[in-house]
Amino acid sequence: MSQTFRHPEILEIARREGKVTVEGLAEHFGVTLQTIRRDLSDLAEHGRLERVHGGAVLPSGTTNIGYEERRTINPEGKTAIARACAARIPNDISLFLNIGTSTEAVARELLHHTNLMVVTNNMNVANILVANPACEIIVTGGQLRRSDGGLVGTLAAETIRKFKFDMAVIGCSALDRDGDLLDYDIQEISVSQTILRQSRKSFLVADHSKFSRSAPAKIASLAEVSTFFTDNPLPADLHTACEGWGTEIVIAD
Repeated sequence: MSQTFRHPEILEIARREGKVTVEGLAEHFGVTLQTIRRDLSDLAEHGRLERVHGGAVLPSGTTNIGYEERRTINPEGKTAIARACAARIPNDISLFLNIGTSTEAVARELLHHTNLMVVTNNMNVANILVANPACEIIVTGGQLRRSDGGLVGTLAAETIRKFKFDMAVIGCSALDRDGDLLDYDIQEISVSQTILRQSRKSFLVADHSKFSRSAPAKIASLAEVSTFFTDNPLPADLHTACEGWGTEIVIAD
């Protein structure tokens, strides 16, 4: 297979997994390690990937991946994370679900819960939970972000401040080695920070692709999260830091 055909597939794997490795790609395509290294160097020179030790990741930037594309990234992992998270959510509580494909996956796992009051700034979450007649749904209002059905801005934050939630489930666009939750939209970040302040217990849902991505603005630290649900082990130093912060880590099967 020529590099003309390999390059698009390499980029597709990187978008799906968040990272590609030289050894993994060599095995996948049946070519030498040197051939893959040349492919990754070519893609990096054109700004399509960033080289890291042993492979490459999607380039850092100030713009998130499109919503429809995000929906196709690691759906099995997101479903496993959502099931693990939903198993920790009891009936008869107030709950906030924010913007993101992972929180939407959690909403799908709540269709058989009873006596929930769910507040959300995610139109997709509201539409999913309509199928659960035992769930009261409150939508925050705010500026509609057409790209993903999110409601952001001052009105959304003002609505959230009227509540004290038993639990909140949030997502993020990236998670760095310091344990900082990162995102792209400043308006969304202020809403997420308000959610954390107004919740007695907070759950983060983020799959392993977020470990190798970057975003320019900080939401919070994992130290401010009660439980982090993910699908791959964290780097050893970050796992140790979470133990010190008292943040529980749940690795979904």
